[in-house]
Amino acid sequence: MQRIRLRYTKRGRLRFTSHRDFQRAFERALRRAEVPMAYSAGFTPHPKVSYANAAPTGTGSEAEYLEIALTEARDPEKLRELLDESLPAGLDIVDAVEARTPGLADRLTASVWELRLDGVSPEEAGRAVAAFEAAETVEVERQTKKGMRAFDARPAVVKLDVSPETHGPRADRPTDQPCAILRLVVRHVTPAVRPDDVLSGLRAVADLAPPVPAAVTRLAQGLFDAGAGTVTDPLAPDREAAPLLETAAAAATAPAVEGPA
Repeated sequence: MQRIRLRYTKRGRLRFTSHRDFQRAFERALRRAEVPMAYSAGFTPHPKVSYANAAPTGTGSEAEYLEIALTEARDPEKLRELLDESLPAGLDIVDAVEARTPGLADRLTASVWELRLDGVSPEEAGRAVAAFEAAETVEVERQTKKGMRAFDARPAVVKLDVSPETHGPRADRPTDQPCAILRLVVRHVTPAVRPDDVLSGLRAVADLAPPVPAAVTRLAQGLFDAGAGTVTDPLAPDREAAPLLETAAAAATAPAVEGPA
């Protein structure tokens, strides 16, 4: 059984698709592309697809990950192209590697987010960010299935600053009004601290209240690199393992060289 790991995006208006919507669209794409999927056992078999840490509905993303299991080997890049052609524009498969190391979900320990605050000047945002970083605790509330829950959002935030510019095509609502772009690096902890929690924290500590909802995009997720203060590519270990495994396989199948009699 071959396992393929994929990175996909949620861009533009497709950021409003729920995780369940994407699951349905992706399973249709698997059928259209005639992917030889492995299925679970039992009365209701379903394709073996593992999703990892999906972004909340309403947020864009450049770095969503999943893993599929195949009954027949396929070239990852050709498979990526077939699946990308079978999905709507905005839900794009942008990377594919064969899984050669364990624990993809364990590598998703932090995310980098971009928060576009239309109607907020960079100076106003900068003052709010400074107040957030200076605070020892930032208590926020979130509605859950068990009611309103309060928690401290500050420890999960590794980095929060005002970015000098946005990433052009990913800006969903270009405007001539003042606009601040925040760059957020947050650890994946329990309870999860989401970008909207950080925005609630900015409102709590600095009364920052954008006149329109923020446009939020996940730029990356992976292992947190404390030295660089950002995250690493979670698919890199699989790429790095490929040549090592190929070299070992070639050595194992090479004919033995006999010495002189």
